[in-house]
Amino acid sequence: MVVGAFPMAKLLYLGIRQVSKPLANRIKEAARRSEFFKTYICLPPAQLYHWVEMRAKMRIMGFNAEAVKPLNEEAAAELGAELLGEAIIFVTACSCLMLEYWRHQSYQRRKEKERHASWGALRDEVGHLALALEALQAQVQAAPQQCALEELRAQMQEVRAQLCIRGPPPAPQAAPASEE
Repeated sequence: MVVGAFPMAKLLYLGIRQVSKPLANRIKEAARRSEFFKTYICLPPAQLYHWVEMRAKMRIMGFNAEAVKPLNEEAAAELGAELLGEAIIFVTACSCLMLEYWRHQSYQRRKEKERHASWGALRDEVGHLALALEALQAQVQAAPQQCALEELRAQMQEVRAQLCIRGPPPAPQAAPASEE
């Protein structure tokens, strides 16, 4: 899914992240208006966040923070809505990262399968070539023997033909005895 040198998937993910910001803002506005949303979704995380933040700050400054005064309802609702909006953006970004990671992993698996398939095809081809080489070597080794045999047959026919033209060879005669 690449157009030129620009990956379209990354553009899509960037678009999703940009859409998630206005979506988070709408959810924050709904959280500010809805009593249920405010009471059960925004206030508890905001109070917890405030409590952890104040205890950490007090410990850093060297004070003993045993009792942290909770935020008022309006400030807690505002902080909870902000936390919810940031959480939505964070979850959207993480899901985009995970989607990209899974896409990359599937691409790598596909490439690895293609590599294994081409490796297997090359091994098969080498095996076929080795068999063809053995067959050709056998033919080469058999060919000189057949050629030599044919040459000998041709020479025998020539010799026979020469013998037939000249006539039968003279019979060997006994050597005359020497007189002494």
